[in-house]
Parts: sequence; structure tokens; C-alpha cells
Amino acid sequence: MSVSQKVELRISTELKRYRPILDSAKQRDVSESDTVIIVADMLSDIFGYDKHQHVTTEFAIRNTYVDLAVVVDKTIRFLIEVKAIGTALKDTHVKQAIDYGANKGVEWVVLTNGITWRVYKIYFSQPIEKSLVFEIDVLAENPKSADLIECFGILSKEGFSKSSMADLLQQKQVTSRYAIAATLLSDTILDELRRELRRISPGLKVDTDYLRMLLENEVIKRELVESEEATAATSLIKKLQRSLAREKKKTTDPENCGTESSPVPDGNSGSGTSG
Repeated sequence: MSVSQKVELRISTELKRYRPILDSAKQRDVSESDTVIIVADMLSDIFGYDKHQHVTTEFAIRNTYVDLAVVVDKTIRFLIEVKAIGTALKDTHVKQAIDYGANKGVEWVVLTNGITWRVYKIYFSQPIEKSLVFEIDVLAENPKSADLIECFGILSKEGFSKSSMADLLQQKQVTSRYAIAATLLSDTILDELRRELRRISPGLKVDTDYLRMLLENEVIKRELVESEEATAATSLIKKLQRSLAREKKKTTDPENCGTESSPVPDGNSGSGTSG
């Protein structure tokens, strides 16, 4: 999704302005409550929300208050769990933020210390699961970075919607290092690789099982094929390929005309992360 030039300019300009503010706050090791104030200001200046109308600190969930909630037209867009600017974000912080969202039925949660921004999609399954949509370090990233502009643009007042967030999630999942590895190991790509090798070396005898073994053990990093994230990525790629095959069959087989095909999955494949 592309954002307007007005929103893009606001994001890049304000991020540049906030860099010394965040750096100074980090040097001073300001408290969590002071970091919340900075984040609320960022939501207004960078993301375009009215901090008096759209941002609240008085949002209670099971007798405790989430740090910030962004509410537009009486609908909660996302919850924000804020940690002190000098605090490295940890899995325990993620769990707390996810629990907040799950308890209120809010599927998008932001975890931030002002510098690092993580956005999660919550799946209301048993047990509750999550997917990391994106993670950005605003001090390390170029304020004009296309990836940063896209991610922050979709989170902005003008760009946020359930469909835009779901599209971004799927885009991040499909282009993650785990998904790329899963795609390289798919039957379709292995067949293409085998054909290309035989084309450049006529008479070569090589099968796809050998190529798969070679890629898994000698070419691709072990973590990209033997991890929880790899399993989730493999599942996602297979679902997308099956959906594509069904669509192709529907358009080429007259007998299937009018038959509904299963929708492309929205990334609900477990707790995968982006690399």
C-alpha cells in the first residue's frame, strides 16, 4: 500500500526531528512514564492522530490500564504497551501486550520503547497466538526508508485499516527469509532448478530429492529450515501455492466455472516472525 505524499513527508520529516529527542531521552535513561509521553507525542506528530481525541491512557482491561490505546470513531485501532526508552524489548513484554489485546478482542498490538517499534497481529485461538508484522528501530533506520514509510504509513491515521494491516502482514511473511527458504525448497522451484541444471549441462542426472537435501544442508542456513518460524513459513507458502493452483484450475477447466475457490490465507499460520 502506498501512502500519500503528504503523509510520507510528515512521517520522514517528523522522524528526523524526533531522532535527537529520542537519543537525548535514551542518554538520560528516562522513566517509562516519560517514555509514554514521548510516544503519545509521536502518535500525534508522526502518525497523525489527535492525542487529545484519539489517544487515551485511561483504557482499563481487567482492572489494569494499558499504557496507550488509539481509538478512532469509538473503535479501538490498536493498543500500545510502552517500556522505558532504555529497556530492551523482551518476550515477557510481548506476552503482556498480547494478553491486553486478547482480553479486549483487539487484534493489533504495538510494543515500543519509543525507539524500537514492534507491531503484532493477534489470533484469537486456543492458545492465543501472534505474528510479528514488523519491527523498526527509528534511530537505526533512514527516515526516508521505503520500508519504514510503508510500515508507519499503514499504522497512521490516514492509512490504517484491517485490510491494509492484513496485506502488510502477508507481504512481510511471504518475503521473510523463512518464506524465501520455504519457496526455494518447494517442488515447483526444485523442478525448475533441476530443468535449468539439465539445460546448461545436457545429460546431467540429478533428482529433486538430491537438490532439496543440498539446499537444506549446504546452501540455506539451518535456522531457516529447522525452526518454528520455518514451519510456519512452509505452511503459509504451501497454502498460497494450493490457492493459486485452484484459481488456475478454475480458469482453465470449464466444468469448474462458478465453483468457489478457497480464499488466500491472511497469514494466520501461527506465531511466525519476520526476519
